[in-house]
Amino acid sequence: MDPRRPERIGFLLFDGFPMACLTSMIEPMRAANEISKTEEFQWVLVSEGAAKVMASASVSFETPLSLSAQLPIDCLIVLSAPKVTFTCPHTPGHLRALARHGTVLGAVSGGVFPLVRSGVPRRGPISVHWCYEAAFKSEFPDVDYSDQVIEITPDLMTASGAAAAFDLSLQLIHTRLGASLATEVACWFQHPMMRGSDVRQAIPAISTAATTEQALPSRVSRTIEIYSGALSTPPTLAQVAADIGISTRQLERSFKQATGLNPTKYLRRMRMNAARQMVMYTNQPFSNIAETVGYSSAATLKRHYGEAFGLTPKEDRSRINLFRVSGNVPLPAT
Repeated sequence: MDPRRPERIGFLLFDGFPMACLTSMIEPMRAANEISKTEEFQWVLVSEGAAKVMASASVSFETPLSLSAQLPIDCLIVLSAPKVTFTCPHTPGHLRALARHGTVLGAVSGGVFPLVRSGVPRRGPISVHWCYEAAFKSEFPDVDYSDQVIEITPDLMTASGAAAAFDLSLQLIHTRLGASLATEVACWFQHPMMRGSDVRQAIPAISTAATTEQALPSRVSRTIEIYSGALSTPPTLAQVAADIGISTRQLERSFKQATGLNPTKYLRRMRMNAARQMVMYTNQPFSNIAETVGYSSAATLKRHYGEAFGLTPKEDRSRINLFRVSGNVPLPAT
């Protein structure tokens, strides 16, 4: 990019996009301009048709530019809910054309879904929020993704959520204005640290304790990692214990102390959480979802789902679709 002119960032908004992800990127750039007493960054809101777009918090945003226009931008960041559909059939082609002509593309949170659906070429992994992982993997089994907070390649930038979007904006500031000013911006907002592309997302552990998977004992977190990679056909507890190098009894005791659950119940909750992602963020038949998370029938999935969440998969999907229709509210919020 020509260093004599501002970095021009476009934000492509779809109905139901998470507002926090937008402000988390714009506010650090605004602060960088103010601190540097320059206009190093400019930004503009874009939509498929230059119309008002409703955020997930039911706040509407004017978008002065249409995606079909000649966009005066260097980078375009997609913000949306996961199940968004293109209202214009030419949107995927417009995104691919931007990529071909050198515009850096990116996405935050659920925005990775329409970005990948558009067929934009990708090099390297995409950062996918942990609450969308099962749905993303189900829809795009051949797409390389990661659990990193942000992923940056020469032609693609992705961030897992709102706080990660702040980190992504700080990285842009660092590249443009240097580490000192980026650190000052972070301190303005009391952002505790500048996270790069080598930091894993914090994932809540399934337990009664307020902790994350990373904070669990290594033998427990390793077991969760093994289960995560094989939800449909998990190894037996004895096999996991042998792989870790401890007895089955030791592993059960460690799990109970760390999470309040035995490994079998923890695995079931992992399966239910993955199933719920696919129920809410995909249109897959429930029989397919059941098979993906390791159940031989949709009836078993339905029973366990009801025990975990208090309603059936069908009721849960109907509820989330009703919220989206009436208020553009994607659940759960990220």
